[in-house]
Amino acid sequence: MSIKPHGGTLVDRRLSAEAATSLLSDLAQAPRLQVSERVLSDIYLIAIGGLSPLRGFMDRASYESVVETMHLPGGEAFSIPITLPVPLDVYQRVDRDERIVLLDAHGAEQAVLTVSEKYERDLANEARKVYRTDDEGHPGVAKVYEAGPYTLAGEIDYVQQNPALQFPDYNLTPAQTRALFEEKGWQTVVAFQTRNPIHRAHEYITKCALEIVDGLLIHPLVGETKADDIPADVRMDCYHILMESYYPSARTALSVLPAAMRYAGPREAIFHAIMRKNYGCTHFIIGRDHAGVGSYYGTYDAQKIFDDIDLDKFELQPLMFEHSFWCKLTGGMATSKTSPSTPEQRVFLSGTKVRALLREGTMPPAEFTRPEVAERLIQWAREL
Repeated sequence: MSIKPHGGTLVDRRLSAEAATSLLSDLAQAPRLQVSERVLSDIYLIAIGGLSPLRGFMDRASYESVVETMHLPGGEAFSIPITLPVPLDVYQRVDRDERIVLLDAHGAEQAVLTVSEKYERDLANEARKVYRTDDEGHPGVAKVYEAGPYTLAGEIDYVQQNPALQFPDYNLTPAQTRALFEEKGWQTVVAFQTRNPIHRAHEYITKCALEIVDGLLIHPLVGETKADDIPADVRMDCYHILMESYYPSARTALSVLPAAMRYAGPREAIFHAIMRKNYGCTHFIIGRDHAGVGSYYGTYDAQKIFDDIDLDKFELQPLMFEHSFWCKLTGGMATSKTSPSTPEQRVFLSGTKVRALLREGTMPPAEFTRPEVAERLIQWAREL
C-alpha cells in the first residue's frame, strides 16, 4: 500500500532558480538574519516536505497546540514545536507581513520568511511538556533555553539552489524516496532511525521487521547531534559495510535524514515517525529508548506514547520491539519473548556501551557488532 504524506499533501516550498533570483532582487534591501544549524535543518526539511504539513515556522496557536496536545490545530498529530527563535532586537523591529532573508553561517541566502506573527514562548513549559524535564543538563532543554523566547512565525520560500548537503548521493527528498520505493515495487516499507552505527541488536530488529514488509529504509539522522556522538561519515562507512555483506541488497535502501537531533525521547519518536511517513514509509521501528539521552525517560516510554495518538488516522504503523540481547544459551540475538535464557546468559548491547569501549581503545566484541564494523570504529577511535 502507498501512504499519503502527513496532512494529505507533500509540501514543496522550493523556488525555481528564476523565481528565487527575482524574489531576492526584490528583497535586496530587506532585513537579513543569520540562523543556527538546527534552524537551517528545519528550513530545508520544511522546503522539501519532510515536515509536511508545515509550510513554515509555527504561529502561536500551532505552537501551543503542539506543546500541550501533541496535535496541530487541524487535528494532525505533531509532537515537536518547529519555531524560529530570534534575538530581542530583531523581534522588536520586525513587523507583520515583513519579509526577512534567512542566511546560513557563511552569509548565503537560504530562504525568505514572510512574517505572519511574533510571540514569546514559555520556555520552561515547553521544556517540561516536550522534554519531560526543565533540567538544562538535558541537551535538548539546553538548546531551548539557549535559543530564547522571542519567536517569528510564517511561511518560507526556499531560495537556495545548491544546498550544502551531507552525503548528496544519499540525501534523497521525500519525493525521491517515494519514487525509489515505487521503482523497486515496494508497497510496504519500514524505516529505521539511527544516530549510531548499527550494532547486532539493531541488525536483529531491522531484519525481524523486514520479514513482514517489502523493503527496509536505513535512514540515519545526519544533522546536528551531541559532540560525543560518532560522526556521520564514520557511521555511513559502517552502514555501507553492513549493507554490502549482511543485508539483502534488493530489499534494503540507504538514505540520510538531514534533521537535527532533539533528544526528546517519546515525543521525538512520534516526530521521527511523522517524517518517515512523509518520506513514504508505511512502518517505523520504535525500540526500547528511542531518541533518549541519559536517564530522563523510562523504559519503553517511546513506545507507550503512541497510545496517545489515533493510529488509524495516523496511518503509519509503529513496530514495537523489546530490548534485544545476545543470548549465550542459543548463540544468537533474541529478546525475552524468544529466549529461555536466564539474565546472566544475556549480553545487552547499546550505542552507549560501544562508545565507551571505543573511548577506552577496546575493540567491541562480536556479540556487539560485526567485526568489519568494529574495525572501522576502532580505526576512528585511534585517530581521535
